[in-house]
Amino acid sequence: MVDVSAKAETRRSATARGAVVMAPATLDRIREGAVGKGDVLGVARLAGIMAAKRTGELIPLCHPLALSAVTVELEPGPPDRLLLSATATLVGRTGVEMEALTAVTVAALTVYDMCKAIDRGMRIEAVRLTHKSGGKSGPYEAS
Repeated sequence: MVDVSAKAETRRSATARGAVVMAPATLDRIREGAVGKGDVLGVARLAGIMAAKRTGELIPLCHPLALSAVTVELEPGPPDRLLLSATATLVGRTGVEMEALTAVTVAALTVYDMCKAIDRGMRIEAVRLTHKSGGKSGPYEAS
């Protein structure tokens, strides 16, 4: 791991986004709450938050971080996709990009797991960092 002990503590935030592309009928069932495994949006949101908190255990050389906040949002993007967004925040010596990316990815995998019986052709796409603030390198906004 990189030694971050000499860095100043600053407020740091990162947002990642992604999408799960699926058949329109699958998206309709998610919206209607008609998926056999339960509330897809609620479970995926919780899975993303839990994953962000455990990023240091999942990704080699990531620092374990005491996150101040994690939000995960899932929004239907008709006709055939579920849009995901996760934001992680803390006051600390290292950034939270990996936590935001992990949250979006695990939330997307949860959607896939919960819906695979009705749509094995789903695709997880466009997972990327879209915003970062804090730290020595300053802000970043994806174009």
